[in-house]
Amino acid sequence: MTGPQASYLETLAQQAGEEPPTGLNKSQASRAIDELRQKTSR
Repeated sequence: MTGPQASYLETLAQQAGEEPPTGLNKSQASRAIDELRQKTSR
């Protein structure tokens, strides 16, 4: 995953009360961002 994706995932996971995922490739990170955005209504 890219640096910006990692940063955004960390922020979203924090808002969702979850641990940020690690070790993802770019497409996996994109899916994780989409899932967390749904959970946090962003």
